[in-house]
Amino acid sequence: MMESYLKENFDVKPKNSSEEALERWRKLCGMVKNPKRRFRFTANLSKRQEADAMRLGNKEKLKVAVLVSKAAFQFIQEVKPSDEKVPEEVKAAGFEISGDELGTIVEGHDVKKLKSHGGVDGIAEKLSTSTSKGLSSDPDSLSKRQDIYGINKFAESEAKSFWVFVWEALQDMTLMILGVCAFVSLIVGIATEGWPKGAHDGLGIVASILLVVFVTATSDYRQSLQFKDLDKEKKKISVQVTRDGCRQKMSIYELLAGDIVHLSIGDQVPADGLFLSGFSVLIDESSLTGESEPVMVNSEYPFLLSGTKVQDGSCKMLVTTVGMRTQWGKLMATLSEGGDDETPLQVKLNGVATVIGKIGLFFAVVTFAVLVQGLVSRKLQEGRIWSWNGDDALEMLEFFAVAVTIVVVAVPEGLPLAVTLSLAFAMKKMMNDKALVRHLAACETMGSATTICSDKTGTLTTNHMTVVKTCICMNTNEVSNNKASDLCSELSDSSMKLLLQSIFNNTGGEVVVNKHGKREILGTPTETAILEFGLSLGGDFQAEKQECNVVKVEPFNSTKKKMSLVVELPGGGLRAHCKGASEIILASCDKVLNSAGEVVLLNEESSNHLKATIDQFANEALRTLCLAYKELDNGFSSEDPIPDSGYTCIGIVGIKDPVRPGVKESVAVCRSAGITVRMVTGDNINTAKAIARECGILTDDGIAIEGPEFREKSEEELLKLIPKIQVMARSSPLDKHTLVKHLRNTFGEVVAVTGDGTNDAPALHEADIGLAMGIAGTEVAKESADVIILDDNFSTIVTVAKWGRSVYINIQKFVQFQLTVNVVALIVNFTSACVTGSAPLTAVQLLWVNMIMDTLGALALATEPPNDDLMKRLPVGRKGNFISNVMWRNILGQSLYQFMVIWFLQSRGKSIFSLDGPNSDLVLNTLIFNTFVFCQVNID
Repeated sequence: MMESYLKENFDVKPKNSSEEALERWRKLCGMVKNPKRRFRFTANLSKRQEADAMRLGNKEKLKVAVLVSKAAFQFIQEVKPSDEKVPEEVKAAGFEISGDELGTIVEGHDVKKLKSHGGVDGIAEKLSTSTSKGLSSDPDSLSKRQDIYGINKFAESEAKSFWVFVWEALQDMTLMILGVCAFVSLIVGIATEGWPKGAHDGLGIVASILLVVFVTATSDYRQSLQFKDLDKEKKKISVQVTRDGCRQKMSIYELLAGDIVHLSIGDQVPADGLFLSGFSVLIDESSLTGESEPVMVNSEYPFLLSGTKVQDGSCKMLVTTVGMRTQWGKLMATLSEGGDDETPLQVKLNGVATVIGKIGLFFAVVTFAVLVQGLVSRKLQEGRIWSWNGDDALEMLEFFAVAVTIVVVAVPEGLPLAVTLSLAFAMKKMMNDKALVRHLAACETMGSATTICSDKTGTLTTNHMTVVKTCICMNTNEVSNNKASDLCSELSDSSMKLLLQSIFNNTGGEVVVNKHGKREILGTPTETAILEFGLSLGGDFQAEKQECNVVKVEPFNSTKKKMSLVVELPGGGLRAHCKGASEIILASCDKVLNSAGEVVLLNEESSNHLKATIDQFANEALRTLCLAYKELDNGFSSEDPIPDSGYTCIGIVGIKDPVRPGVKESVAVCRSAGITVRMVTGDNINTAKAIARECGILTDDGIAIEGPEFREKSEEELLKLIPKIQVMARSSPLDKHTLVKHLRNTFGEVVAVTGDGTNDAPALHEADIGLAMGIAGTEVAKESADVIILDDNFSTIVTVAKWGRSVYINIQKFVQFQLTVNVVALIVNFTSACVTGSAPLTAVQLLWVNMIMDTLGALALATEPPNDDLMKRLPVGRKGNFISNVMWRNILGQSLYQFMVIWFLQSRGKSIFSLDGPNSDLVLNTLIFNTFVFCQVNID
């Protein structure tokens, strides 16, 4: 009955819950003892609405700015130099443009003003920076720049001090009422019995209240410090920056106006700035404006806004405005106050607290009424109904205090906070295990996971790639440091020239000199492996780049599975290069370089040889890439699409990416825990199957399928097929998204998904738990994820699942403990009041019980670390009841046992322990209280 009520009214999704659902459960929690504490870790919906309004305002402002700038661009012929009056402090620091002026240009998309300052190069000059070498690292220079243009940090609310948590703990309505009772008890007690005897009861309540408040505040304060540390970890974002002529990684919070930042697909734009150079740059501004249509950025429309994301292409950017001077800074300040969505367990336990609170209030009122009725009946019998004295007033006050304290104990305010305590503890520990939790709900949801859809590269494999085999000009070779020279001697000069031109130009990576003066390769592991191969052949990256002029680039993405570019050759003429999935590139070729380096037609024999080579490499668990080129007519324009056919195959490279140690064991652990592991990869199906078998993912009764084949299946076929799919190769982001959607909605699975690229964002968003890779992952993937796996290791995902189960079971233990104490405390005081006219558990004693339950019990039970046995039981899944039948059995069984023990002591205690005299009742009640407390030790 309770479960159905909770599911109907207190059920929210692990993420992306509707505002209506979040509002609904809040309205049902009408009776709350301490709103400040109860709702501390819930979302601030009003702040979120404020942020949405800001986005709408940004959208309208940008729309107007774009229209104005486009209109202005058409009519700009000659622009007069800027007449901005530069402030003296700006001039004194060595700059020629103010921060306000920069903000107006970029945020307002003011083309006219930009032209008046001499365009992007003019702005760079006025900022005293070099577009090629970047800023100087001289501390004095950076300090002056920081003083004038600010730092790239957003305003954050100040951390609460310990005394603020003390004050919030004191806001508990029942504790305030008990405080008033204690004060009245002191006055009446001292007046009737004198000091110090008359002050005992009142001071006892005051001492108990203060103890409860300080223990509660200490626990809450430590919890807030843990969240603060985790919040710092979430904000650690790095970008590639050129300073002193060297490329280096730098925290976005160290960026200053004038810095040169390198952006590529999946990066978040870290500050407002201007486009310097790049290709095919598409910017997603939805985070700032809510507008889903991407914006093309180029030299004609060079404005880049902080907080937006690079959807396609790559570029260099000149930073102009940072921190709170940007619209993103102002939006982030508001969003940070909005907080995270509350987790399903937090909401469910708020429901449990509400239901039990109402029951407790009813019992408290009835108990008070019964106790008062007993007092009045006694006075009637004694004929003293109109004679009331201080003792009667103190007795009435004690009855009221007992009733209020029943509410203190009966309303389990600690339940939702115990979830937060357990999650905070788990998050902190998971950080040590290389998993950064971005959303609280992911901790508890991961414990219910029934399926993990894992990437191959970097998750199941080491992501340390090297080219180990090649088939260049139809000749197959093994590659090692010793044999690179053999390959050079086999290839003709023209073939070698084509190969190196393809490797060093058609790449998303770079070979740079770092700040230590050493050569460093930047880029994805695949790009790094190919560039390393090119360097081992004696190639010169910078020389090849400078020799050709790049006309157009189509960067690699998961849909096309290839990267293409067009270069203008030194002697004139245009050439296209493409690189990507072997069978896709080979299908676009009609010619091939033979062993003599001559271009010949790709006949059936040559095609079969290359296909057999691809299969051979794939069966050896090698990732294969094909390189090809095409001579273009001079009529090609940068506006034209790069051709998809008519290429000449240069060769195929086989890249080794070894399986991570411990992956096979981790997959076996998942299987024994009832979690199905599925591999979803863009690789060739033979490569995928070889790796999957090595990892223990692909079994004899499992299916491996390619994305294109999966897409052609009907809904009816998918229903039969999906449960058996263990490997999906050559998959697109849409295939991954479709698989996750079907697993969740059709089969009721709780799905965890790994991803590292921009195109993985929809699947990460759709899944119950999105797991982004911390090393290889883009900022877009990380922002869409719930957990970031900092070491990109599948074994860490299993650790997250173990912690998730631990959180879930720890909360179940605490709920079982607290509900048992609730039930017994209520029944004992109620039945005793009804039968004997007095309550054996006093207000002070019940406050002690409350402290044991809410704080010490939570600390003990909700922070228990996981053990290996957790992964030997089946997951709870989507439809499991949180308060299980076994828990109800334990709660009711323990309650009955404790009630019988206490009732036996109350009815027979005096005779068993030979208690008599004026203090016998006091001694017996003390014995009952201690027995009640020690009974809780058995609850687990």
